Amino acid sequence: MALQNSYTEENIKSLDWKEHIRLRPGMYIGKLGDGSHIDDGIYILLKEVIDNCIDEYVMGYGKEIEIEIQEGLVRIRDYGRGIPLGKVVDCVSQINTGGKYDSKAFKKSVGLNGVGTKAVNALSEYFMVQSVRENKAKKAEFIRGSISKDYNIKSIDDVNGTVIEFRPDHKIFPKYRFIQEFVESRIWNYAYLNAGLRIHFNGKTYLSKNGLKDMLERRTESETLHYPIIHLKGDDIEAVITHGNQYGEQYYSFVNGQYTSMGGTHLNFFREAIVKTVRDFYKKDFDVKDIHTGIIGAISVRIEEPVFESQTKTKLGSNTISPEGASLRSFIMDFVCKELDNYLHKDPEAAKEMLSRILQSERERKEIAGIKKLANQRAKKANLHNKKLRDCRAHLTDTKAKQELRDNTTLFITEGDSASGSITKSRNVETQAVFSLRGKPLNCYGMTKKIVYENEELNLLQHALDIEDGIENLRFNKVVIATDADVDGMHIRLLLLTFFLQFFPEIVRRGHLFILDTPLFRVRDKKQTFYCYSEKEKQDAIKALRGKAEITRFKGLGEISPDEFGNFIGPDIRLEPVVLNEDSHIETILSYYMGKNTPDRQDFIINSLRVDLDQIKPEELEMAEA
Repeated sequence: MALQNSYTEENIKSLDWKEHIRLRPGMYIGKLGDGSHIDDGIYILLKEVIDNCIDEYVMGYGKEIEIEIQEGLVRIRDYGRGIPLGKVVDCVSQINTGGKYDSKAFKKSVGLNGVGTKAVNALSEYFMVQSVRENKAKKAEFIRGSISKDYNIKSIDDVNGTVIEFRPDHKIFPKYRFIQEFVESRIWNYAYLNAGLRIHFNGKTYLSKNGLKDMLERRTESETLHYPIIHLKGDDIEAVITHGNQYGEQYYSFVNGQYTSMGGTHLNFFREAIVKTVRDFYKKDFDVKDIHTGIIGAISVRIEEPVFESQTKTKLGSNTISPEGASLRSFIMDFVCKELDNYLHKDPEAAKEMLSRILQSERERKEIAGIKKLANQRAKKANLHNKKLRDCRAHLTDTKAKQELRDNTTLFITEGDSASGSITKSRNVETQAVFSLRGKPLNCYGMTKKIVYENEELNLLQHALDIEDGIENLRFNKVVIATDADVDGMHIRLLLLTFFLQFFPEIVRRGHLFILDTPLFRVRDKKQTFYCYSEKEKQDAIKALRGKAEITRFKGLGEISPDEFGNFIGPDIRLEPVVLNEDSHIETILSYYMGKNTPDRQDFIINSLRVDLDQIKPEELEMAEA
């Protein structure tokens, strides 16, 4: 007889606000992560607090924001009006409490649901809020959402504004770290979207005078552009566009000051408007791919009550610009088509260069059409018979039940049968896949995309990732380069980085590319085993075992047994994100490291390897020689 599952009043539970947030943090801040991805939870906590500061600036209060991050503790101070003193505690601890619900002035704000700072409070092991208004201050402190100190209102000699400090909870984010480049990227976006606002972060000031135009100028500083950046600005909409020499597209999109890293309806309409304007202006039905290839552009819109596809607001789902139902598509299409057409008529030289770039893309596409067809046939045959790709089960079904698994998929790119064998045997077959390289990949710096189809290894890798037509179809959320920790491994890593930066830079820009960090040493005795990722960790382990230890140096991934390897690609996996910050320019980077052997690079290598032997202790030298 089958057992009956009891379902009574005792099964019904009511959680308070903080318990619900802590139990289901993903509902409020998306994925948790460890800080190795720009959309990980700790950056969403940061964003939620800064968003409130930005809203004050947009309302006309406070022209500066101060941000400090030291050893995991975040401090953010704005110079707005300050939270009304009698409601300071409620605004950070009572769900759906805020000042934006009925205010017309906040209609085009991002944070309208009264959750943001409450989520930060609940997910922090320490949280402090202080509001200053008219020389009076109210302060409160919390531990994991529960108030620990509620200070009385006191007189203070300070200017108006709000101060919030928080330290993410290690129980929720066990091994988190703030990566400087990710924080800076977010801060620059706030600066570009709020021209004139000064943001101070750890002693450095971020300021933009010309909005999105400044952003594109900075991010294309060392690139060859076919015509000057076109800057279009209207009420509640701003757009910039140019064409570079890179493959693919490079777009940035924003809604109400929020960077929508996954795009959405506004970006789709912007791309559509560009195609329509170009076809109408040149009176030719160009292929969509030829128009978009090489484009570098950005769009920012402000709309009422935006609808996002998740609480983290990385993708817009709205089709209207107001509750009355005015079309977002018409708003963007009408503005871009009119303003871009006017610009091209007024600047015939820019129009000529844009046409030249589109025709260049058309020629290249037709030139590789035959090669591409043969390459696709080779790739299909190779995947069937050689099993270059050992896929994961998350891709074997299209059911919605597997969607969460697909969002967490990882592809390890490795070299050689032994290394790929170890990873294959120890991986999580549900979400982790392995692509095995044969030998060193081609150095493709300075080559055209034609080489991708002619080179079997690069072509097969492209197909494994399904990025032939752009990264929107990228099959894996994380692409991990897993090579040996020796000179050959480093060389392979560099060649793969060159491949992605040369042909698919958006994989890097959107935070999908990582380097697998594997231990260099195993230090153990009969009772304990330490896996060490540096010389210092090795020495610490030797001391912990009182000098009596067996030391193994892992020279290659294939030397690590599958059982051990499972420890390094499981929950405790160490991944180093490949980051392009505001000062990173792909052409400069690739020409320096992968171009001809210049004197500058020789000096860099010599200076990097130079060691002052007088500073090495005799026992350390003996150990190194051993």
